[in-house]
Amino acid sequence: MGKIHPTVSNKSGGAGAVMSGHSSSLPSVWTVWKKSSMTFQGTDGFSVYDGEGRLAFRVDNYSRKHKELLLMDGAGRPLLALRPQVLSIHDQWNGFRSDDGLTKVSSKSQVFSMRRRRSFLLLGGGSGGSNRLEIFTSGGCTTPDFRIEGSFGRRSCRILSRSGDVVAQISRKKAAAGKSVVLGDDVFSLAVRPGADCDMVMAFVVAMDRICPKRNAPVMCY
Repeated sequence: MGKIHPTVSNKSGGAGAVMSGHSSSLPSVWTVWKKSSMTFQGTDGFSVYDGEGRLAFRVDNYSRKHKELLLMDGAGRPLLALRPQVLSIHDQWNGFRSDDGLTKVSSKSQVFSMRRRRSFLLLGGGSGGSNRLEIFTSGGCTTPDFRIEGSFGRRSCRILSRSGDVVAQISRKKAAAGKSVVLGDDVFSLAVRPGADCDMVMAFVVAMDRICPKRNAPVMCY
């Protein structure tokens, strides 16, 4: 595979390093690689790089049989834990603040839940590759705080706020100008609006990966 991100330096910047660029009016754009930074064959995780090639986020998971996931910064410090809701008909995943890894996660530290939209399930949602998900960050609220529209499997979707503003957008990774590179769906771009909670946005992406169907077809980028 060709280079998918700039050369990674020895510095592993965390979310704080990425957020430092948010004083600009332009969105921050990251490269998300659907592969654990541990580079062991068969791992199932994420490595996320900023525009300068620094590792900003990582999820090191060795098998989808391990239901719990831990989002860390580039240095390996735990940020958010993700767990599936037991016996959920909506494929719900919950996110928790986690400063101590997965061992001390409790319901009191829950910060969001993501699930398929109910009306979308009743209509047989999922056909055509589209995904409609809703995210709740306020306990007891019946109106979602965020919603996801588009196709995560096709790497073409947006995270929208309750007011309809675009918080983040996922798109296919563009190859370098003048080069033809085959990229699969495991590499994509994530653009985040200035001022957004980057930790939460990345946790949303990880949860989407677990809820949405997976596509295996590669794509040719020019």
